Amino acid sequence: MSRRGRRAWIWFYRSLFLRDRPLTVKLLVYSAMLVVIPLLVVGLISYQKSSEVLREEANLSNKQIIEQVKLHIEYYIRDFEIDSIRMQNHPSMQQFLRMTSEQEVKSSGIREPMMQLLNDTAYSRSDISRIMLVMENQTVLDTSMNKNVTPALQLIQEPWFASVPSNSDIMLIIRPPSQRYELEYVPVLSIVKRLVSPLTLEPVATLIMEVNFKRIQEIAERVTIGRTGYLSILDPYGRYIYSPEYTEIGHLANWDQLEWILQQESGSYQAQTGDKPFYTFSLSSYLNWRLVTTIPEEELTRGTEYIRRTIWWTVLATLLIAYLIGIGFATSIVRPVRALQFFMKRVKEGDFQARVDIESKDEIGQLTNDFNKMVEKLQVLLDEIYYSQLREKDLQLRQKETELKVLQSQVNPHFLMNALETVRGMALEKDMTDISVLVASLARLLRYNLNHAGATISLQQEIQICDMYLRIQKYRFDDKLTYEFQIPEWAEGQIIAKFALQPLVENCVIHGFETSAQPVHIIISAAQLNDHQFVVEIQDSGVGIPAAKLRALQLDLLQKDMITAVSQIGIVNVHRRISYLFGDDYGLELDSEADAGTLVRIKLPLKPYGEEWR
Repeated sequence: MSRRGRRAWIWFYRSLFLRDRPLTVKLLVYSAMLVVIPLLVVGLISYQKSSEVLREEANLSNKQIIEQVKLHIEYYIRDFEIDSIRMQNHPSMQQFLRMTSEQEVKSSGIREPMMQLLNDTAYSRSDISRIMLVMENQTVLDTSMNKNVTPALQLIQEPWFASVPSNSDIMLIIRPPSQRYELEYVPVLSIVKRLVSPLTLEPVATLIMEVNFKRIQEIAERVTIGRTGYLSILDPYGRYIYSPEYTEIGHLANWDQLEWILQQESGSYQAQTGDKPFYTFSLSSYLNWRLVTTIPEEELTRGTEYIRRTIWWTVLATLLIAYLIGIGFATSIVRPVRALQFFMKRVKEGDFQARVDIESKDEIGQLTNDFNKMVEKLQVLLDEIYYSQLREKDLQLRQKETELKVLQSQVNPHFLMNALETVRGMALEKDMTDISVLVASLARLLRYNLNHAGATISLQQEIQICDMYLRIQKYRFDDKLTYEFQIPEWAEGQIIAKFALQPLVENCVIHGFETSAQPVHIIISAAQLNDHQFVVEIQDSGVGIPAAKLRALQLDLLQKDMITAVSQIGIVNVHRRISYLFGDDYGLELDSEADAGTLVRIKLPLKPYGEEWR
C-alpha cells in the first residue's frame, strides 16, 4: 500500500471511530448506535418475518377457500354429467343413436319421444336454459324456441367444437351470451359431450347443454377474500371463465406470470408490476379450470405497516430517552476527566505540588488517586536523576573496558595463527611435508574459529573442518584411525549449527579410541528423512558407551530446560544449540552398545531445492 493510501486509510479509521472527537460526542454517538442499531435490526427482522407470516397465512387461507369453491363447482357440474348419462341410457336415446339417416329418423317417429326426453331434462332443472342434440347427419334436436339464440348448426362450426373429446368425457365451453339484456350481461356455459352408437361404439352425435351461468357466479361471489380480494376462474388457455368484471369474461388474463401459472397445478406468487397483487391458484383436474384468488398488496401489508410504524415510534422514543440518560452519564464521566486533564497540564508545566480531588471510588476515582501518587513519585524520581546519570556514565566506562578486554583476547589467537604460518613455512623449507600439512590444518582450524562469527554454517564447511581435525589425529594414530564421508551433493548446501560435528567426532576419537588399543573406523553420512527433515549420522566402531552413562545422556537430551555452560562443548551442548536454533523438533539422538560402537544422529531441517536460507 502506498503512503498516500495508508494515510487515507488512517484518516478513514480515525473518522469512523471518532478518534479525534470529544469524549462527550463519543458517548452520545455510541449510545445512540447501541440503541438504534439493535432496534433497527430487530425491527427489520420482525417486519420481514411478519410479512412472510402474513403472506403465508393468506396463502393457506386462500388455498382452503379455493378448494371449497372447487368442490362446489365440481359437484355442480357433475350433476349435469349425471343428467347427460341418464339421457344417454334412456331407451329412446339408445334407439335414436342406432339410426344412421335423416329418413330413418323421420319414418321411425323417434323425434317426438326424443324432444320429450330433452324437454323433461331441461324442465327438471331451472338452471338448464337449452339442450341440443346434433347428429353427424345434421339432424338437430333443440329445446329452445327462441329464434334469437345461436342456431345449433352454427355452434358446431365454431373452433372449439373440433376439440370436443371423442371418449364421452364432457367439455366445458364459456361463450358470449346469445342475447344482451339491458340490466345484465351473463355469459353462457355449454356442457358438451360426444355420444357413441351402441352398434359401432363410434361417436354419432353431440349433446350440448347450455347452463345458466348465474349459479357459478353465485358460488364465486359468496367467497370472501379479505376485504378487497376476489376470486377468478381461468380456462386452460388463460381466458377468464369468471371475473368480478363481467367485461373480462372470455378475454385473456393480463398477468405478468400467466404462462408460468398455466404450467403449474397450484402455487402462489406476488406480481412485481402495478399494484403488486398476491395470487394464489389451484387447478381442478376434473374441470381443467384454474381458480385464482387475488389480494392487493396494500391489504396484504396492512398489518406489517402497523408494525413498521410501531418500530419507528419505538426507536424515536427510545433514542430520546437514551440521549437524556446519556447526557447525564456523559457529564458524570467527562467532568472529572476534564479536571484530571487540567491538573495534568499543570504538572507538564512543572507544578508538581498540584493534586486532584477524588470524588468517587470508581475507575476514574482510582485513576485520579494513581495520578496523585504518580506526581508524588515523580518528584522523588527527579531528585534521583543526577545519581542515575552518574551510574550511567560508570556503566559506559565499564562497557568500554569490557570491549578493550575482548580486543585484547583476540590478539593471542591471531599471534598464534601467525606463528603457525611461520612454522609451516620453515617446515616447507626443510622438505618436512607432513609437518607442513599438520601445521596448515591446525592454522585453518584456528582461522575458522576466528573468522566465522555466525551461529550456523553449511554442512560442507563443517565437513571440511572435521576432515582437517581427523587428518591431524591420523598423524597421531596412523592406521589405527580410519574415516570416510558419505555426504550426497544435495546435502552439502544444507545448514547446520557451527561446531556441531567436530565435538562429536572428537568424542569418537577420545572415548572410542584412546580408551582402547583396537582400530577405530568413523563414518559420517547424511540422508533425507522426509520433505522437511534430514539427518547427519556419526558412527564409530569404538568401545561404545556403558549402559548407565548412555541412559544418563539420553535423559539429559530429553530435558529441554537444562542449562549448559557456553564453554562446554559436548553432546548435550550441541543438542541444546541445535534445538535453540531450529526448534524443539530437531537435535541429537544417541545409541550405543558395549564393544559395538556408538551412533549419533543429528536431525536437522531440510531446505527446499533452490531456496536460500536467511
